[in-house]
Amino acid sequence: MKLNCIVVDDSAVQRVTITKLVNESTLLHLIGDFANALEAKNCINNNTIDLIFLDVEMPLISGFDLLDGLKTKPQIIFITSKADYAAKAFDYEATDFLQKPLSKERFIKAIKKASDLHALRYDLHEEQGESIVIKSNLKKLKIYLSKIKWIEAYGDYIKVVTDDETHLVLSTMKGFEKELPEGKFIRVHKSYIINLARVEKFNNKFAEIGTTKIPLSRNKKEEIVKAIESI
Repeated sequence: MKLNCIVVDDSAVQRVTITKLVNESTLLHLIGDFANALEAKNCINNNTIDLIFLDVEMPLISGFDLLDGLKTKPQIIFITSKADYAAKAFDYEATDFLQKPLSKERFIKAIKKASDLHALRYDLHEEQGESIVIKSNLKKLKIYLSKIKWIEAYGDYIKVVTDDETHLVLSTMKGFEKELPEGKFIRVHKSYIINLARVEKFNNKFAEIGTTKIPLSRNKKEEIVKAIESI
């Protein structure tokens, strides 16, 4: 996953240097570069920005003033010629602080740090999503709904198929369906409940999740199509 980033520096030479390094990285996607904080703020408010390469001393509004005016702060890597700003930079929870002239090796370390931090925050965010507790093999397990691909009837049991493994649960399809949030899961067949967000393709007969084709009941065709198209 690439980080959407912008470069904010009043020096045209420095912007060219930084954007060149950004474009060489497989971890970054450059949204734009700006000579002043006012233009940068407009971009931040209208785009999803994960990382800002930010100079401190700029005309009109300083780098610190820019951050003070943001409701949601992306990661920040300060790039400045003065080491005196380092302490204040980390008061703003900066991911890193680089001094000019830039070292390519040091730049690469900084963006790796930003990428790792972004991945960690993304994983934590995912884990804070909705979950359900199931009982499988006499053990209670917490399953995140986003990881469930489909639920399948299996005799007196049901199979809860997730990204990681399949769990056998002693339950009826009707009973388990009541535990799932409306609008995110739908019973598409007497033997299947699917996670709508995981559907990659569908037609009149099947919904495809990965390489698996889930059969669709004729009498629920309109409901299924409407539900899938609404996500």
